[in-house]
Parts: sequence; structure tokens; C-alpha cells
Amino acid sequence: MNIREIIKWQWSGYAKYHQSPINLWLHIIFVPLFIGAVLSFIAALLNLDIFGVLISVLLMITAIGIQGVGHCKETNPAEPFTSLRNAIFRIFIEQLYTFPKFVLSGQWLKTLSGKPPTK
Repeated sequence: MNIREIIKWQWSGYAKYHQSPINLWLHIIFVPLFIGAVLSFIAALLNLDIFGVLISVLLMITAIGIQGVGHCKETNPAEPFTSLRNAIFRIFIEQLYTFPKFVLSGQWLKTLSGKPPTK
């Protein structure tokens, strides 16, 4: 799948794989942490700050790991990754695009309150 296909595929099933209140709360806390860590990583890289790069990577890994714990609470488990490339693309697309869209579209709040998601 190319990036455009991953975005479309991920969005079409996003609410299905994000229904647990625990998972939703973990995402609302740790996706912004991941985004901040990505921005910090870029800044550290541009400044040749090895310590900053390492801290940023650790924060990204931590954010993903904690969200993974949240996904274990889901009734519908996420589709397995098909390769390392697929995993990296799906993770970054979810963190930087799909989840923010889920929140800004009002779907996060609807799902948290138990209302059926809209397409």
C-alpha cells in the first residue's frame, strides 16, 4: 500500500479499532507527546544534538508503547503489521494525521461518549 491508500484504509476502520475508553484516553495524552517528540527529534537533528535525538526517540517509543497497552484493551484488535515499512508508515500516519483528524472531526468525543461513529 502507498501512503494515500494507508491513510484511506486507516481512516475507514479507525473508530472500529478505537472504542475502549482507556485506549481513547491514552491516545489523547500520548499522541501529542509523540508529535512533540517528532518535532523535538527534527530540531535536535538540525542542531546536531545527539542527546536530544536520543531523548526524542525514547519519548516516541514510550508514547507508542503506552498506546500499544491501550490497544490491548480493545475488543477489535488492530490489523497486524505486514512489514517493518508498513509498521513505520502506519504508526507515523496514525500519530501525525489520523488520530488528530479523529479528534478534530469530533469522532473521539462521540466514541468516548458511546455514540456510534459517523463516516
